[in-house]
Amino acid sequence: MTAIESYLQQQTTERGRYAYQAGQPLEQWSEQLRSGIRERLGGFPVEDAELQAVVLERIACDGYVRERVEITTYAGLRMPIYILIPNELSNTNTPVPAMIACHGHGYGSREISGMEPDGSPRTAAPGLHKDFAVSLVQRGFMVAAPELLGFGDRRLDEDKDEPPGISSCTKIAAHLLMAGQTLAGHRVYETMRVLDYLSTRPEVDAERIGIMGISGGGLVAAFTAALDARFRATVISGYASTFQASILDRNHCLDNYIPGILREAELPDIIGLIVPRPLFIEAGSEDRVFPQAAARETFARLQEIYAQEGAQDVLGADFFTGGHEISGAKAYDWLDRFL
Repeated sequence: MTAIESYLQQQTTERGRYAYQAGQPLEQWSEQLRSGIRERLGGFPVEDAELQAVVLERIACDGYVRERVEITTYAGLRMPIYILIPNELSNTNTPVPAMIACHGHGYGSREISGMEPDGSPRTAAPGLHKDFAVSLVQRGFMVAAPELLGFGDRRLDEDKDEPPGISSCTKIAAHLLMAGQTLAGHRVYETMRVLDYLSTRPEVDAERIGIMGISGGGLVAAFTAALDARFRATVISGYASTFQASILDRNHCLDNYIPGILREAELPDIIGLIVPRPLFIEAGSEDRVFPQAAARETFARLQEIYAQEGAQDVLGADFFTGGHEISGAKAYDWLDRFL
């Protein structure tokens, strides 16, 4: 280890001030850590803008209807969302549970909703995302698949002539960092606004809304559920790890970096804010981005936190054989149980 590496290790291994301690009051710890995380993310608006929801299109698909809806998140920012509505809803007036599905790096919300980049039905292999928004609606959930800032239709104009999988993350993140904000924070707050919107839909049982995300979408799912107790169940795929073993161990997209976050807590403790609500993590054996060994370490830490709060029965994991990808083999049944 060089002197530089040793110095960097010293800077990033100090225990965060809000690492969970056995026996401490849950309410006090969670309030303090949530406050610290919000500050590190750049803060959120004091007042929410009006949603001003508009339906852009409505298309019948195999077993469900797909809407393209647009809402206001921040003042001056509009977010398109795919809303997948199971056909069974047309035959009942009973609200159903809903899921917010957060895509990772790629070409955006179409990539998890059964489409090619141009919006045509998928003909190619689904890739790491496995069209998991479609898998969820097929299980009877109403699904919202938001277009995260920097991807798909929400790329900068200068990037729209690039291949669909090229994001605008780096430039957007750099601008926000220079303004004392973060791209991660924007994505988290915007996802809270998606929950606000879902709660207005008469088809949705607002007391049974969950969230699932993969990779960068796993970051969004983890932080959003940690900060917003309205989420009743959370699945984190290909992200649950430690900052040391993932974000700091290799070069990642700039959207992963949150200035000063380690001064608050390591990632397992941040995810632990979801306690005592149901939480499930997925990690592939061949995942080279967020290694399974670190995911197992994180899960062990989460088991400690959940056990200390008497909630170990609602914590689960699937350490599956595979890569950096959605599995769903156990996660979907787990969601059926808790939503």
